[in-house]
Parts: sequence; structure tokens; C-alpha cells
Amino acid sequence: MSYPLIFQIERIYYPVLAAIGITVNSVAIVILNRGKCGLSKCITQYLMAMTTADLLLVIIDVILNRINNIYLPVNFLFITPVCSIKIVVFLAVLNCSVWFTVAFTFDRFVAISCRNLKARYCTKGTAVVVIVTVSIINCARPIPFYFVFNPTIVIDNVPWFCILTSDYYTSSFWIMYEWIDSILTPLLPFVLILVFNTLTARNIIIVNRLRKNIRGQGKSQNHIDPEVENRRKSIILLYALSTNFILLWIPYVVHSLNWQVVNYNYTDKYVNDPTYVIQQCGFMLRLLSSCTNTCIYALTQRKFREELKNGLKYSLIVIVQLFECKLEIKQQ
Repeated sequence: MSYPLIFQIERIYYPVLAAIGITVNSVAIVILNRGKCGLSKCITQYLMAMTTADLLLVIIDVILNRINNIYLPVNFLFITPVCSIKIVVFLAVLNCSVWFTVAFTFDRFVAISCRNLKARYCTKGTAVVVIVTVSIINCARPIPFYFVFNPTIVIDNVPWFCILTSDYYTSSFWIMYEWIDSILTPLLPFVLILVFNTLTARNIIIVNRLRKNIRGQGKSQNHIDPEVENRRKSIILLYALSTNFILLWIPYVVHSLNWQVVNYNYTDKYVNDPTYVIQQCGFMLRLLSSCTNTCIYALTQRKFREELKNGLKYSLIVIVQLFECKLEIKQQ
């Protein structure tokens, strides 16, 4: 059977993405949970939440949706109630992943730009409250979507597949709901991230100039200011995560502003349409963002790299020991 080019790419891309996404996010969760990366407990909580959401996104959308649709065209995941629940859970996890990034960006803005609020807001307890609140709101938001799907076919009284009801396209409620939902994810997060990062960068430039002028009077120019160095590391991590999010989401955002999402279940109607190809490329890049944060941690955080190396060394030692044990058993 000959598949269109976009299908051939997806058949290779999604399994590779799933393998990488499961591995890197699981490793990041273990390392962050150890708390030895030199990051504050507040930052660690946000990074843990972001990484966990990314891992769930890989499992739910890449494996249970994309790979399942491509390689397993008929199974219980296509039963209409299960299909509807799967879509709602995917949207909830996607919303959480996006807004955890916003929450982290705001936390760094407060830590760097709001001295009076920093001591009260940038704590582990506040981070937990923010993460739980964001999770509850974003898990509740997509629940109405459960009720907009009808079965495509009924076999032996079992409804199969999910198709949007005609009311979804004509009802004023659903048209308004979709617009609001599109604004909340990802248009508003885009704006907030850009605003917070701009204000944070502006504050850092001003403060660093003042500190250099003050400390420069009695210090040599080669002296390293610990406060400036800590701010530099924090802002590198913040900007790397924010830039990664924005760049990988832009194709999807541009597409969603101009066209509706089509061909959700891989029918043949739109596969050769350039608009559809752009849509699928947007999906692929959007999902890639769920696998890149761990790489950013490794590139920007020295202690994270050390923990990763230690983990790899320990794993190799265990594998060698197991191999030696098997050889000894065989020799006996």
C-alpha cells in the first residue's frame, strides 16, 4: 500500500518521538526529584510539573493517539466513550503543559523583578499551590468537549469512533467556547511569556548596570559578582525554555488562526492538501516541544549534567555486574 509522504514521515517520526520522549522525561523526573541540581525548591517544583506534563503528553497523544491511529486502526480506544475521554484528557494535559510554562516564567519574573514579593511568592509552598490550581482549572476546561462527539458507526450496539456533532459548527455557544479556548491556549500564554520575559530582561539589564557601577568602584573588572552570576544562570534557563516553547508552537498557532483542524482520524479526504500538511507539521513540532526541555536542562545546568553522567555510569556498572554474574553462573 502506498502512503502519502506526510503519512510516511509520521509513521517513522512518532515512534522515534515516543521512544525519546519517554526516556528523556523519565530521566529528568528522576534527576529533578533527587534535588541535587543546584536549583531552588521552587524552580524544581515547576520543572517537575512541566516534565511530568510532557511525559503524559507523549503517552496520551503520541502513543495512544498518533501511533495508535497509524498502526492499530481498530481497538477499544476507538469506542466512542473511550475516544471522547482520551481527547478530553489529552486537552487537559496539553493545557497544563502550556500553563506550567507560563507559571514558571511568572515565578522567575517575580524572583528577579519584584524584590518585595519574592520572599513570599518564590517558595516551594506557593509553587505547589500554583501548580495544583493550574492543574485543576486546566483539567476542568476541556470537560465540555466530552459531550460534542457522536459515534461514526454502531456495531452490535457498540458505538465506534468520534465525530463532532453538527451543533459544534453552528451553535453560538460552541463557536464562542472554541474562541475562548484558543485564546487561553496558546495565544494568551504566548503574550504573557513575551511580556514577562521582556520585563525580566529589562530589569536585569538595569540592575546589573547599577551593581557594576557600585562594585566597580572598589573591585577589579575581572571580579565575578555572585548575584549577577546567579541571575545569568536563571535567565539562561528561563529564556531557553520560553524560546523553545514559542518557536515549536508557532506553526500550530499560525495554522489555527487561519484554518480549522481537519482529518483528525486519518481519512483520505485532505491528505494531499497543503493546508493539511502544514497542520500535521504543526502537530509534530508542538509534540517535539514535550521532548526538548530535558535537553535544555542538560545544556544549561552543570549539576544536572553531572547527575545525568552519574546516572549513566551507575547504569553501566549495574549492567556489567549483571553480565559478569551470568558468565559466572554459566561457568559453574
